[in-house]
Amino acid sequence: MTSRATDRNDGVAPSDAVGAGGPAATEDPSGGGQASAAWTFRNGRAGRYGVAFAAVWLVFLIDSLQQAWRIAWGDRHAVAGWVGLIATIAFAAAYLAAFTWVRARRHRLQTQLPARDAWGVIGLLTALMLVMVLSIGQEGTSAVVYIAVISAIVLPGRWAAALTAVLAAGVEISARVVPGWSEASGLTFAVCTAAFAMWGVSQLMLRNVDLVRAREENARLAVADERNRFARDLHDILGHSLTVITVKAELAQRLMDVDPARARTEVADLERLSRDALADVRRAVEGYRELTLPGELARAREALAAADIEADLPNSTDDVPTELRELFAWTVREGVTNVIRHSGARRCTVRLAATGAEVRDDGRGPAEDSRCGNGLEGLRERAAAVDAVLVTRLLEPRGFQLSVLAR
Repeated sequence: MTSRATDRNDGVAPSDAVGAGGPAATEDPSGGGQASAAWTFRNGRAGRYGVAFAAVWLVFLIDSLQQAWRIAWGDRHAVAGWVGLIATIAFAAAYLAAFTWVRARRHRLQTQLPARDAWGVIGLLTALMLVMVLSIGQEGTSAVVYIAVISAIVLPGRWAAALTAVLAAGVEISARVVPGWSEASGLTFAVCTAAFAMWGVSQLMLRNVDLVRAREENARLAVADERNRFARDLHDILGHSLTVITVKAELAQRLMDVDPARARTEVADLERLSRDALADVRRAVEGYRELTLPGELARAREALAAADIEADLPNSTDDVPTELRELFAWTVREGVTNVIRHSGARRCTVRLAATGAEVRDDGRGPAEDSRCGNGLEGLRERAAAVDAVLVTRLLEPRGFQLSVLAR
């Protein structure tokens, strides 16, 4: 038998191209979306071009096909030639099917292949290769390279290495003991390099899958954290307001017959509180595009705790008139921000009243060049717009106070 198939495989590893055009270069296993390109799809189905590119490297089975064709049309052993031809075509189809199957599983982030299925694929390819060898001779051994490639994809590393060693040894031994077969060191080298290259590609694919899983887990945790924060802020915004509304409603009902004038006052106050609570909820649902006084108090409590500063904050904003709530929210934000950034304080106190808001700390106060910074200037302008005034002063023995007072 001739050994042209062996000669053409010298130093050539089909997995180099399979890895470059198949599982390595064309995959982006993200598990979502419909289609990213014709090379690969994200719904678990391989792109037509990716499989076609892998199919190109079946060109190294051409010598096997030619040998089978010559035998089939010769005067002798025609049946063997046709069997070899069918076995070679079946081997190529099984190899592509296995390659597509593995890619589909990787796209679904299924990295661990069932051992029974993996060995079943290898067993099928090995059986077809043996039929090729028995039918057409040494040219059929070119299929060994593809078995090594598949083993590196579907088997754990140690089992793939062991099988590759068995395949390489089988190639060398058969070349020496089978009469008429020639030396096959080139094919042995191709088996080893192909398996090693494909193992490297598989490891890269596994790392990519791990990165995708980590990204999805981070996204899930971020959504959960945002949901918890939103729920906490809504509780801080609505919890006390709804309690006060309930109490005032009960009081107004009891006063309806006893003191109608006071009952009307309570109902008017109840309407104001409910409107303010509704406005706060709407702003919160809109994504905090606007400030809300309860929301700023909630964020101030969280920020001060993170800075290890004791917080003394009010639990209620019911006494603040509607027209001053946004200004006082800016006051709380600016004051608490300055406490965290500049004061070095251990305690921060916020007080709210119907006519003023105050942020006080026991720190060293802001630096001389920051007392009239952009933040305070902006707050002073906002206060002036609603006929209020901004007052800052140092406290004794230490500390700083920021106040906004309505005139």
